[in-house]
Amino acid sequence: MSEKPFAVVPLLSRALHRIRITPPRIIASPPTQPKRAAVAILIRIVPSPHAQPATLAAQPTLSEFFELDWVKDSNARAEILFLKRDTPLPEEAAHSQPRMHNRNEVHVAFPGGRTEPDDEGGMYTALRQTWEEIGIDLAEKDYMCIGQLDDREITTSLGKRLLMILSPFVFLQVTPNPPAPDPVPSTTLYWVPLETLVSPVAPPQWSQVTVDTASRLAPKHSIALKLLVRALVGSMEFPAIVVHPCSSLPQTSNAEAPQIFKLWGLSLGMTLDLMSYMIMPLPTSSNLEIKADSKGTSSRASSPFSSSVMQLPYHGTPEGLRMEVVAPSLASVFPRFSYPDVNFWIWVFGKRYRQIVRGWEASVRSGGINDRRINWSGQALSTFYAAIRKALVVVIVARALGIIFGLAFTGWWIFLS
Repeated sequence: MSEKPFAVVPLLSRALHRIRITPPRIIASPPTQPKRAAVAILIRIVPSPHAQPATLAAQPTLSEFFELDWVKDSNARAEILFLKRDTPLPEEAAHSQPRMHNRNEVHVAFPGGRTEPDDEGGMYTALRQTWEEIGIDLAEKDYMCIGQLDDREITTSLGKRLLMILSPFVFLQVTPNPPAPDPVPSTTLYWVPLETLVSPVAPPQWSQVTVDTASRLAPKHSIALKLLVRALVGSMEFPAIVVHPCSSLPQTSNAEAPQIFKLWGLSLGMTLDLMSYMIMPLPTSSNLEIKADSKGTSSRASSPFSSSVMQLPYHGTPEGLRMEVVAPSLASVFPRFSYPDVNFWIWVFGKRYRQIVRGWEASVRSGGINDRRINWSGQALSTFYAAIRKALVVVIVARALGIIFGLAFTGWWIFLS
């Protein structure tokens, strides 16, 4: 007998209902950096090939949508939209600056971009950018805005300088056959099955994206200094998930070399935020079901959506952090370095960020009801990069002293001989 397929649609329904009733953490732009941006996280349900969805006269509510027969069909498939830009956005280039080792490696992201002065808010920016970039009008009745995830800070220079605030908005496609997207020539769309990201049966494949540390520390046009920094501190390695698109637009040719699609950085963090709503236990006793046995006595059983059944796909947490329920987006906040001694000194100076992470974890466990004003991701990011800066100073000074001592010893030995 074949194993029953993992049902992700009930988890998605749970997540979207929770996002709708949960106020996001809003980060106000400081006067010194008013720039903002927004992205659209678009999800759809693909009907079973044998389903015949009925045409609805009006847009259904969120609850009504997940009660539709073609949505509840066990063969229906939930998918999330990513895209590949041939030319990264300015904020993406400044934030990542990856050093590609594989020409077939593709980094995917969400549609969106910077807020213009005439935009009426973050959601308007997400609507406008999605329409301009991929030709999908999220304001039409084929789509429903679910809500907003927590704001995020885009920084550069190892977290020292704020570039802008990013607001992610979640949208749901509520009709099976909306107008076809029309992406600009430099953009390719990819639909990825959600079950490949959250299924406990086949966990996601973790990989990494290497970022040149010298691009963040050394001046842009100083080649010699970049080579020196690269030799002294190595490179940064960010966790990434390898995604497997089920469809693309425009369609790619089978004759092309196989590509590896990686989800990392801010896009990975926002995806993990969405996934955390799918699997986190509720803060109340409602996440426990009452079951009665044949004798009439009742017992409590864990919900199939609780974290004891399915957990976020983190491939190794930072040193000193071992948690069952990890705060959202930690995988994208904590990179590792290619030199082990750099990672050791980050751990030495990382007491403060470990405390913040544990506070973040406690917030996740309790549902975050009483601390919606606390910018956990921003605090974790700033304290972690503060530990990185201290570690890099120690490592660079130690290496410099080692070189000086080595040269002095060599000169002394040559002089004596």
